[in-house]
Amino acid sequence: MPQPRELLEQLHRRQALAEAGGGPARLAQQHKKGKLTARERLDLLLDEGSFVELDRFVTHRSTEFGIDAQIYPGDGVVTGHGRIDGRLVYVFSQDFTVFGGSLSETHAAKICKVMDLAVRNGAPIIGLNDSGGARIQEGVASLGGYADIFLRNTLASGVVPQLSAILGPCAGGAVYSPAITDFVFMVRGVSHMFVTGPNVVKTVTHEDVSFDHLGGADTHGGISGVAHFVRESEPECLGALRELVGYLPLNNLDDPPRRPTADPADRRDEALLDIIPDSANRPYDMHDVIRRVVDDGGWLEVQQGFAENILTGFARLGGQPVGVVANQPAVLAGVLDISASVKAARFIRFCDCFNLPVVTFVDVPGFLPGVAQEHGGIIRHGAKLLYAYCEATVPKLTVITRKAYGGAYDVMSSKHIRGDVNLAWPTAEIAVMGAKGAVEILFREEIATAADGAAATAERIAEYTEKFAHPYAAAARGYIDDVIDPRDTRPRLIEALGTLRTKRDRNPPKKHGNIPL
Repeated sequence: MPQPRELLEQLHRRQALAEAGGGPARLAQQHKKGKLTARERLDLLLDEGSFVELDRFVTHRSTEFGIDAQIYPGDGVVTGHGRIDGRLVYVFSQDFTVFGGSLSETHAAKICKVMDLAVRNGAPIIGLNDSGGARIQEGVASLGGYADIFLRNTLASGVVPQLSAILGPCAGGAVYSPAITDFVFMVRGVSHMFVTGPNVVKTVTHEDVSFDHLGGADTHGGISGVAHFVRESEPECLGALRELVGYLPLNNLDDPPRRPTADPADRRDEALLDIIPDSANRPYDMHDVIRRVVDDGGWLEVQQGFAENILTGFARLGGQPVGVVANQPAVLAGVLDISASVKAARFIRFCDCFNLPVVTFVDVPGFLPGVAQEHGGIIRHGAKLLYAYCEATVPKLTVITRKAYGGAYDVMSSKHIRGDVNLAWPTAEIAVMGAKGAVEILFREEIATAADGAAATAERIAEYTEKFAHPYAAAARGYIDDVIDPRDTRPRLIEALGTLRTKRDRNPPKKHGNIPL
């Protein structure tokens, strides 16, 4: 019988073999591509020394096409759990140096195990994806492995946060697991996602397209909206993952993590008085409002390059993490269109899943008109945003800084759809439409027959503005809780969050609603 020391040496040899991945040559090739290895990524993502590996010695079961001669402990994916800022997370990191990170039956089973543990123990699951796709030698067994993962992604949705980083290729059926997760991270020049690659596209549609143009980070960060965060390097991407986890609760039953802040809760900001331009048609940057209100100007923007006419992101108020949604007057005047509606709706639903209050800054002239928008389904997509706000039961705070016109006023977390605290600046204009458009409809005949049409129009616009283009008519009906000095925005929001900490609100019992997808 082997002696204990001999057995220990055998264990160490097997551990070293597992940690060697596909071997020194393939690890060097990974570095030559400018990519980190699976274990190096985990070292950057997790607190130092906190990673505990599971299923280190798992190997594949296939005997097809000579693959049985290639045995690698771990089978192309490193799985386990660790800590981020001392808080538990479950992780898997695909190893491209082993069979190109391809997914086998056992590879999938390892991922499914940590996903099950994450749900059972109430902790986020983070996937670092770098895979050539299904392992062809295993046929339907590898396809079944993907489906097993998809099911767990779906069942875990809204129970624990699910975060995906694309750190290499992610193609075919493999893309649908990250797509179901809550947030997708990509790296310029490293990440690629597509259902069918450039070669297949060229064969079928005769389009000649590069990997980056078809499914690179900028494509998915700015055009498709698939990626929520785009970074320049892997270390930067993994740092952003850590930052995001710092805003999130571990699961749907926990509260988001509060952090002490030296930024006074009663701080008033004089610069807020001068942000709104004198002319209602002049743009300004809503980022300036957000950064002057939240703790220490801290702001983690989500989908920064996509649908830039609306802003979404995470911040803190008085140490409390919140989700922020804001119209952006500097882009398309802050109008709501298809992409903006979908972007904000999904973000609001995430916040509602994980007990994050939603703070909304409103300056919206309405929904974008046009044939392309109507034919593209602006009615259906705009309804997603309305549905998300109506459905949400977390604390909802709204500040109208300038325009809130028409149906967009209703949609943007108004009192009528269960907004908890609705405030307005004195510069707010709450009306069915802008003064000029309203006058041209209401007084069309009068203006047409006037001796001086321009003067008659100007007079009526001034009259309409005085009667309607202000927040006081809405405040008189209780639709606005208070009209406030802009400098008091931060203290009023923090005070409101304090009153809403014990909010109780629920939707009627049902299996689930039918959001207009």
